[in-house]
Amino acid sequence: MSRPAQSIHGQWSSRWAFILAATGSAVGLGNIWKFPYITGENGGGAFVLVYLICLAAIGLPIMMAEIMLGRRGRQNPVNTLHSLALDENRHPNWKYLGWIGVLAGFLILSYYSVIAGQALAYVFRAFSGVFEGVTPDGARSIYNALISDPERLLAWHTIFIIITMIVVARGVQGGLEKTVKFLMPALFAILLLLVGYSANTGVYFDQAVGFLFQADFSQLSSTAVLTAMGHAFFTLSLGMGAIMVYGSYLSKKTSILKVAIAISIADTGVALLAGLAIFPLVFANDLSVGAGPGLIFETLPIAFGHMTGGTFFGGMFFLLLVFAAWSSAISLIEPTVAWLVENRNVSRRRASVMVGFAAWSLGLLTVFSFNIGSTWTLFGKTMFDLLDYLTANIMLPLGGLFIAIFAGWIMSQNTSNEEFDIRYNFVYQIWRVLIRFVAPAAIMIVFLNATGLI
Repeated sequence: MSRPAQSIHGQWSSRWAFILAATGSAVGLGNIWKFPYITGENGGGAFVLVYLICLAAIGLPIMMAEIMLGRRGRQNPVNTLHSLALDENRHPNWKYLGWIGVLAGFLILSYYSVIAGQALAYVFRAFSGVFEGVTPDGARSIYNALISDPERLLAWHTIFIIITMIVVARGVQGGLEKTVKFLMPALFAILLLLVGYSANTGVYFDQAVGFLFQADFSQLSSTAVLTAMGHAFFTLSLGMGAIMVYGSYLSKKTSILKVAIAISIADTGVALLAGLAIFPLVFANDLSVGAGPGLIFETLPIAFGHMTGGTFFGGMFFLLLVFAAWSSAISLIEPTVAWLVENRNVSRRRASVMVGFAAWSLGLLTVFSFNIGSTWTLFGKTMFDLLDYLTANIMLPLGGLFIAIFAGWIMSQNTSNEEFDIRYNFVYQIWRVLIRFVAPAAIMIVFLNATGLI
């Protein structure tokens, strides 16, 4: 299978367009929803420090590898890995690594859309003043009323899938690029607005800054270290083909090292700003920083409901969540759409509808797992929990592990060095050590921990 000089889907108009798109892929519910609550559960500043170290040693090298593989292959992840394996005189079955990523992204989209639909529903609830003066029991009742109604949850899931399909159907520059050029600046603007709002809490904002940035290693457990390692990998949308396919639209003139660093900084910045926006509200209302997944939909509405301007700022917060989820969903659907266009000779519009409808259909299992299908279990898990476990704990770590192996051991040093074209050779040599030894070992530990084997 020959490699094209340029992707048939076109390319990003500039490196900043790619940075915005890849940052949009990386910045999702995990940054705004998951990072604050796992930081709260694992002791704050010490956890953040370990997370940053893991991001540099694990996340950044693998992100560089995915971008490099994508740009080298100029095709969807399946075809890219097939072509690059043949270039290195290796077995073409490496294409199945591409399939792991494509399938993982598709499965994640199916349930991600349902959770994003919940955030979309909360935008309207917040702006309409539903949370004003709400009690803990009231906030819990509002959330339960939403997820226990399959028709309502299905409607929001449907809306979210449709807006995602529309963007992807319009192509790389006409759809993906135009959308992220709006979404990402809007996301940062809303986030900074919320941080400014939280800063008015005075002593509680100072308390949040101390909680996030003062390292108390007595609060750091081995479980917290493993959690930091896992999140450093997952936060950059690695192992699911999204960054690889985005890399296939990247100009040859663009420095992979520079854009990967920029994306990592932006992704981390969003996570830390989210913490600065959320924790002052939690502290001001004497709520628990370790509230877990319920922090967003059950805990924060209480905070917004008891603060001046909470109706407006609560609505803006959930709008922020929707924008983050939307930019990520676009990247989740793109690898499968690209494969259909390249391998089945269908139009991009038709491919987007086909994938969107398939993801919507599979998403029904997640919709029903919150209500009428809550008793449908497999291996002791609901359909939502099973899909989440399969992708997050098995498929993504395995995908990331084999990407590191392919980039570090299968591709020749001359090939990867030529693609990176890093001015300082010692930087390339550091990347080689990290991608060949450090990242695979760390991901293997994350995988064994996530599957309960250690």
